[in-house]
Amino acid sequence: MSERLGILSDTHGDSARARRAVELLRSRGATRIIHLGDIGTESVLDHLAGLESTVVFGNCDDARSLRRYAEFLGIVVAHPAAIIEVKSAGRSLRIGITHGHLLDEIEQLFRAEVDILLHGHTHVARDDMVGVTRVMNPGALHRADRKTAMLLDLATGDAEWIEIDGA
Repeated sequence: MSERLGILSDTHGDSARARRAVELLRSRGATRIIHLGDIGTESVLDHLAGLESTVVFGNCDDARSLRRYAEFLGIVVAHPAAIIEVKSAGRSLRIGITHGHLLDEIEQLFRAEVDILLHGHTHVARDDMVGVTRVMNPGALHRADRKTAMLLDLATGDAEWIEIDGA
């Protein structure tokens, strides 16, 4: 079985929708959850507790307070950006993660020639190539026409945007 990433962003404190997103991603095989920032409240982090999960913070987050709580829950904090190396289907992938509001961090990830760059911030789903890097955005769970999270199969590269209802 290949590793699948569940990716969400821009919850802005909508704990009910975050819970629903995590439930749906896990039910579809997500083995790891990444939250790309603008988490909003500690209650959103509660839904990542006990799971293999990583977070970065966004421009609307109180990073100091949320960092303490995330670390207390055992969630990996990779703020403001990180490169995650994963092996899937016999190949190694370098995945850059950041919220998307710090241009220096985005430029550093591009210079590192990550295979995939995951970001949030824009509230718009995205999947396109920029040079050698696949750039992806799961969309947003708040202030978006379609509230979406993304499931990414690392073995095949297949991505699925899942619409998340309110409760």
